[in-house]
Amino acid sequence: MKIHEYQGKEILKKFGVAVPRGIPCFSVDEAVKAAETLGGPVWVVKAQIHAGGRGKGGGVKLARSIDEVRQLSSEILGMQLVTHQTGPEGQKVRRLLIEEGADIAKELYVGLVVDRVSQRVALMASSEGGMDIEEVAEKTPELLHKVFIDPAEGLTDAQADDIATKIGIPAESLPQARAVLHGLYQAFWETDASLAEINPLILTGDGKVVALDAKLNFDANALFRHPEILELRDLDEEDPAEIEASKYDLAYIQLDGNIGCLVNGAGLAMATMDTIKLFGGEPANFLDVGGGATTEKVTEAFKIMLRNPNLKAILVNIFGGIMRCDVIAEGVIAASKAVGLKVPLVVRMKGTNEDLGKKLLAESGLPIISADTMADAAKQVVAAAAGN
Repeated sequence: MKIHEYQGKEILKKFGVAVPRGIPCFSVDEAVKAAETLGGPVWVVKAQIHAGGRGKGGGVKLARSIDEVRQLSSEILGMQLVTHQTGPEGQKVRRLLIEEGADIAKELYVGLVVDRVSQRVALMASSEGGMDIEEVAEKTPELLHKVFIDPAEGLTDAQADDIATKIGIPAESLPQARAVLHGLYQAFWETDASLAEINPLILTGDGKVVALDAKLNFDANALFRHPEILELRDLDEEDPAEIEASKYDLAYIQLDGNIGCLVNGAGLAMATMDTIKLFGGEPANFLDVGGGATTEKVTEAFKIMLRNPNLKAILVNIFGGIMRCDVIAEGVIAASKAVGLKVPLVVRMKGTNEDLGKKLLAESGLPIISADTMADAAKQVVAAAAGN
């Protein structure tokens, strides 16, 4: 789950991270009032969407008067902001953050993620803040510094000071940098975050270390422990189909292709999409119905897939381990009838009660294309999507 920058800064602030004063706004009038409340000669008008690259897309502007705050807020609020993370369709701006100006002497980067290889939290930092960290890692890897944190010990002062020094924090500002890094780590750890990033972390003209931006993502599987974070969810920023899928405990992600995929198990779902692409097709979605799929879940899955106007065919690929093939077959038949399925449907089932499942499909009277192997299923669904 993602949250907005201003929400992330509120969380970081609770853990002792220094952030600029700012006020979230939902209208131009609120933005003007916020600037007046903050006071000062300079304000930053920042679009709030769940995507990076807002500045490059025209969603972050500097205002040097209240009139400019009004003008820029009018331009940004409601705009369709396109960044490298939104895709060409962009994302509508429904919220703003009005923030006091900052005296930026240097822009840095710090971030935390879970490293799957070491099975520890990795702290990454660079002197090249304000840039895409992927670009830094690719072009100048020597400028990206990492430390892997022992979960029993946490981030130590020595580790914090070492990495702060490596990215150019002067000695007199080290205590502040240490507080920021400790606060960022504690926020990450205690909220079950999957990503915590400050880009840029700035060094001001008078030596202060301040988080000028904040990006926090959270492990959806741990949200039951954090109802206060779940309340921060902004459904306007999420795909409607993915929101609907979450109501039925379906793992669904919309993609750009035209072949719908209904699979049990995340690994098999990814392998299914790879196989479709191998034979020249494009998946329309990732969909894992899980090990306990019911007729209702399968029906809802079909409904969600069919909302995609680009859908040309559906592939159901089931391994009956925990999930019995006859139960899935009953779900597929009921769902096909309930939604009045009009696109070609290819079904491949292997495992528990496989023969019974295939018999149910064959006797259903529905125009279902049966396949025995993943390769055969992929070839058939690609051909069906192409109208062959």
